[in-house]
Amino acid sequence: MFHAAFSTYEHLSHLKALERPEGPIPQDIVLEIFVALFLGILGACLNTPPFKEITWASEMRKHKIDEMDSRLGFASFVNRGKHMFSMQKSK
Repeated sequence: MFHAAFSTYEHLSHLKALERPEGPIPQDIVLEIFVALFLGILGACLNTPPFKEITWASEMRKHKIDEMDSRLGFASFVNRGKHMFSMQKSK
């Protein structure tokens, strides 16, 4: 890909020196850039790791329930206290 970019720069410099600033890019440079693009995409696809599952069940397979954050800071024991420590006897 860098070679195609450098070749394009050289070609445009050559056209400018000939006082023809506009002209088509040669077909070999266009072909070279498409081959480089295809090989780059193919290499990126072949080197990627496999996808991981993002479901709750797949996460729970890795962890025990005791390791998970149970959010005890949000637990409220106030509503149970009046029943546990009341002096009334249940019938």
